[in-house]
Parts: sequence; structure tokens; C-alpha cells
Amino acid sequence: MLYYVSGTVTLLEPGLAVIDCGGVGYGCRITAYTAGQLKLNQQAKLFITESIREDAFDLYGFSSREEQRCYELLTSVNGVGPKAAMAILSAGSPQNFTLAVMTGDEKLLTAAQGVGKKIAQRIILELKDKLGGGSLDFSSGAAPTLPVQTGNQAALAHAALQELGYSPVEISQALKGADPNASTEELVRYALRAMVMKG
Repeated sequence: MLYYVSGTVTLLEPGLAVIDCGGVGYGCRITAYTAGQLKLNQQAKLFITESIREDAFDLYGFSSREEQRCYELLTSVNGVGPKAAMAILSAGSPQNFTLAVMTGDEKLLTAAQGVGKKIAQRIILELKDKLGGGSLDFSSGAAPTLPVQTGNQAALAHAALQELGYSPVEISQALKGADPNASTEELVRYALRAMVMKG
């Protein structure tokens, strides 16, 4: 199994990057977001998700674990294949995608080629809890690190954001000024908005 590839970007085309790793060129399917992080003839590291079928062996490359996680969540939704997932993630950053799901915004999802309203609604329905902390899996060791007095909702929001790949420092800064009595979902939305605005 390939976890990541690291090397020189020798080819960069819409939807494709070739990374030279010790003389072997790995062709990776990429989103527009990841393409924006890459530069021809410069070093790059892409996290890899493999797709193996009878007639194809594709590598999907992502510039961050956060984007890779969004891709894997998308392809877990019935009716969303790799092509649709890549199209959705090409429509914006991983933060924008997460915010769209959390706020029930179908527009960003349907802006992707081949994604209709029904698929967008299914994505929001199936992923909202996974992104918002309703069914968090703490087995990864991503334990809440907020002080106890901030309440369980803040701790769950903190853990949900850690699951998306944000550091405790980034989360604490993004949650500054948030209503301590807000729900988990509201706190996650607040933090994601702050991160989107920041960069």
C-alpha cells in the first residue's frame, strides 16, 4: 500500500500530477485545490489513496491529510464515486467543503460536474454527523484537550476539528470568541468559518 509519494513534480496537467520518486514517475489524479499547491520541477509530497479495479489501478494524490479524509468520506457515500468526489473537492478547499456540509449548503456541491441535487442532499445527510462530532470515533487517539469548564459541546467540537487534521493551537484560535453555550455543530461551523476567512 502506498501512503504517500515524495519527489519532484515532472508533469502538471489539469487533474494529473506526475511525481518522480527515485527515477520512477507516479501519475496521481489530483484536485484543482492540490494542483494549486504544486509547482513544476519542485519538490512535493502527496498523500495517496489507491483505487484498484479489474480494468484500472489509479492513484489519487492529495496535498494534505485533511483533503484526503474529505475524499474518503465522500466516496463512502452511496452513489459518489472517485470522479464525483474529485470534482466536488476541486470546487473549493477542504475547509469550504466541510463548511458546506455542516451548513447544508447544496450550491457548492452541485457546482461540481456530474453532481445533482439528490446526490448533494445525500452527501449532507450522511456526512453531517461524521464532520460535526455526532458519531466521532475517538479510537484514533484524538482526545479533546480543551479545559473541562468549557463544556462537553466544546470538547466534542475540538475533537471533530482534530479529526479533520487541525492542530490544537489552530482550533483554539479559531474558537476564540465563540459562544460557550453553543451546540457542537454551531461551534464547528464557527471555527471553520474563522479558518476559511483566515486563509
